[in-house]
Amino acid sequence: MTESVVWLTIFVLSVFVGVEVISKVSTTLHTPLMSGANAIHGIILVGAILVTGTSDSTGATVVGLVAVVLATVNMVGGFVVTDRMLQMFAGRRKPAPPPTGGDA
Repeated sequence: MTESVVWLTIFVLSVFVGVEVISKVSTTLHTPLMSGANAIHGIILVGAILVTGTSDSTGATVVGLVAVVLATVNMVGGFVVTDRMLQMFAGRRKPAPPPTGGDA
């Protein structure tokens, strides 16, 4: 087998394992896991910025810029999804009572 077939096989198997693991996560654990994933994406973003900043070739800079953009979109999207999920668990807010008395 060639090296590219080995890497493709590992990638396909990791996709299957990832789908199986994620599909087994309960809804109540999703928000804490998502917050942890957002922290990991923040680390990935910092790493992408550092590597891109030290690159010497134009090709590496372009690939690094794409990595920075994708990591940023992924991280921000994760925070948006987490925020929306936390709003689902928040209780309903009571409306403010009407003002009493006054100079009307």
